[in-house]
Amino acid sequence: QVQLVESGGGLVQPGGSLRLSCEASGFTWDDYTIGWLRQAPGKEREGVSYINNKSTYYADSVKGRFTISRDNARNTVYLQMNSLKPEDTAVYYCAAARSHIAAELPITEYPSWGQGTQVTVSS
Repeated sequence: QVQLVESGGGLVQPGGSLRLSCEASGFTWDDYTIGWLRQAPGKEREGVSYINNKSTYYADSVKGRFTISRDNARNTVYLQMNSLKPEDTAVYYCAAARSHIAAELPITEYPSWGQGTQVTVSS
């Protein structure tokens, strides 16, 4: 089974940057899509980004500010978050799905999630 462990969350000031990491196991790049989603109190759960062996995706709310990447040797997916805003405050989860399933699912419904890491953007 796919297992995911997020890290890198914390407190950052508006305009700052943070890099989240998702160490994954039990998958192959040819078969799986790894994504990021976020959840904040009082807000709808939101898919943020995904990456697989042939494409990447960004939600309009983060496009131009966030960058998803992968390090195959470390089996890790990163989310580089720049120009952070208070509205980016949320628990961020990485999530995985087989790519043929991910093609027809929103990121928020990928079946395998990590435990999440808190990102707080505040002065």
